[in-house]
Amino acid sequence: MLDMQKDYDSAYVEIQGTVENIVYSNEETGYTVCDVAIGEAELYTLVGIMPYLAEGEIIKALGNWQIHQSFGKQFRVEFYEKQLPSSSEAIYRYLSSRTVKGIGAVTAKRIVDKFGEDTFDVLENHPDWLAEINGISEKKAREIGANFKTQFGIRTVMMFCRDFFGPMISVRIYRKWGVAAVDMIKKDPYILCEEIYGISFAKADAVAKSLGIVNTESRIKSGIKYFINLNGIQNGHCYIPLAKLMPALAQTLDVDPEIIKEALEALKNSGEVYFVEVSGRMCVYLKKYYDAEQYVSKKLCNLDRLCLKVDLRDVDKFIQRIETTEGIEYAAMQQKAISKAINSGVFILTGGPGTGKTTIIKAVMRILDDMSYKIALCAPTGRAAKRMSEATQCEAKTIHRLLEMEFSKDSEPEFFRNEKNLLEEDVIIVDEASMVDIFLLEALLKAMKPAARLILIGDADQLPSVGAGNVLNDLVESDVFSCVKLKEIFRQARESLIITNAHLINKGEYPELESKSSDFFYIRRNDEDIAKTIADLCVNRLPKKYGAEIKEGIQVITPSHKGAAGTAILNSVLQNALNPQRQGRAQKNVRDVIFRQGDKIMQIRNNYDIEWAKGSMRGVGVFNGDIGIIKHIDRTEETVTVEFDGREVKYDFTQLDELEHAYAITIHKSQGSEYPVVIIPSYSYSPKLLTRNLLYTAVTRAQQMVIIVGNSDVVCSMVDNNRKALRYTGLKEWLTAISES
Repeated sequence: MLDMQKDYDSAYVEIQGTVENIVYSNEETGYTVCDVAIGEAELYTLVGIMPYLAEGEIIKALGNWQIHQSFGKQFRVEFYEKQLPSSSEAIYRYLSSRTVKGIGAVTAKRIVDKFGEDTFDVLENHPDWLAEINGISEKKAREIGANFKTQFGIRTVMMFCRDFFGPMISVRIYRKWGVAAVDMIKKDPYILCEEIYGISFAKADAVAKSLGIVNTESRIKSGIKYFINLNGIQNGHCYIPLAKLMPALAQTLDVDPEIIKEALEALKNSGEVYFVEVSGRMCVYLKKYYDAEQYVSKKLCNLDRLCLKVDLRDVDKFIQRIETTEGIEYAAMQQKAISKAINSGVFILTGGPGTGKTTIIKAVMRILDDMSYKIALCAPTGRAAKRMSEATQCEAKTIHRLLEMEFSKDSEPEFFRNEKNLLEEDVIIVDEASMVDIFLLEALLKAMKPAARLILIGDADQLPSVGAGNVLNDLVESDVFSCVKLKEIFRQARESLIITNAHLINKGEYPELESKSSDFFYIRRNDEDIAKTIADLCVNRLPKKYGAEIKEGIQVITPSHKGAAGTAILNSVLQNALNPQRQGRAQKNVRDVIFRQGDKIMQIRNNYDIEWAKGSMRGVGVFNGDIGIIKHIDRTEETVTVEFDGREVKYDFTQLDELEHAYAITIHKSQGSEYPVVIIPSYSYSPKLLTRNLLYTAVTRAQQMVIIVGNSDVVCSMVDNNRKALRYTGLKEWLTAISES
């Protein structure tokens, strides 16, 4: 044991002592605060990831001493190892603390009286002997033995993993495979990148090399699957052409192409990948992507085929009745859209802002309701669903909520509504359909009744979904289903320069920047002055002109994380301007970022099992793109409480890598949302990223006002650049083939 007076700031220190008291423990993350007696000295507080720790255990820990501003001297644990107590008295104290399920104080005394210092050997290796004790059945004996092994299995996993992963990943590994984790990893370390969130192929490769496993068949196969899946996650591809896949894999895996060919053939034979000809070239799918596209194409065609037609004369009567009662007159294209929506199993309505999509959907809903159809409204995100509810005056849910998402025994998301438990509704209307990826559409279709109707509403000219696929565009371009593309801007909408400029941009024409309109402004600035000007707009100029309440409605959206006005710089500048450090305002440093009470933040990945509370309501799930405010930072419990539209969520400090500041967000992250005021920086950056549909998407996020700050030449170059990111998808081809068969 090292000297307790060792410098607090030195490299890792090793300490050893007995756990006297568990102050706080989080079962999900393993984060624990405990008091430990070290030698004859007073109690010291240890904090860190120490899952399944119990009073009476002897713990050896590596870490550093620190001084907490409220609680004084603490030991921050980086790695730890538990040691079993050895004396009969210590064993009794440990077991009587109810650490092992099924053993209380009375049972502990009986066990220790019978087996003494051999108690732990009996619990681990001969649990059936416990049945000799009065009050312990054979079944209970087995349960006690299994629970004892669980308590100490984590120790082996943590020690094995500590050279490769942090404590959180180690806990995740243990929760997945339990005491068998180490043996499974030694047998095939590449299951780590396939099964555990947060572990890359490179990390699994490092573990394999440390175990002496080099270029095995398992490595090559895992590398292939990981590479294809990563392209689906990062680039939206459902497959990769074989001609492009081979050289990329050879470089990534650093092996001979012939070895890759053999591995691909083996994966093909096992059904893990599919070789399919798409657009005249051989392509490689992972099974789940191929299955999703095949299912979606077949189910959509079946829905359309089984649709019960309505006499067009009856539809016309419905339309005329609405026009009479509401005192409105639908344009010819709107009437066409309403008729097609009523008479199609699958109907697609696309168009830019101000073209009347909401008016059409409200009419369709009214007619279908009069025909006694049950209707469900949904959207991919909470914000989009909320906006849909406001526009239609009917409840809209997220697709996840509509499908009643729940969790498997492995904490994986599953949908309660599926092929075995179909939705009751006859018509499903989906808004912001451009955001729907292939897997979400597959899940929705699996839950729809065979003769149900699907109506997709969206803007096909916006950015595609974050997830894999290019669903809305593929459906439109397949020309298999009824589709109405709205282009006419209605009179009221023409009065808005936001809408007028959005349509100009979409047509490849330059927006009007010099107008003194009340809803679209341009401020000329050099790249280096953009961030400062945006901060001034948010803090001073806009609140001074429109009132302090406008602050809550401002959202800065920018093309990239990087550059002179990317999210990295803007969030730092805006945080200092809008929520500066003040006495009494708690904050927490994570990576190179400071999270502060009052900060505007965004969830950056789906977390299906984190709990939230809204008054008496309880639920689970916070999703990629949700924006909230940090309400409280608790340094004692090491938690951050965030409010998302009234839902309060408590994050452990170890979960803060799921959050980032949202004073400024990327345009991609803004999809599906609208904000009263949108500020867009236009700065010099990579031409590949500065595209027309990116600018169009940004402008169409605004409800009341757009302010572009920067260089007008950049705006013009974005309009000129009609480049769209290529996505390898086969949905269009499968739909066409089915419709022609």
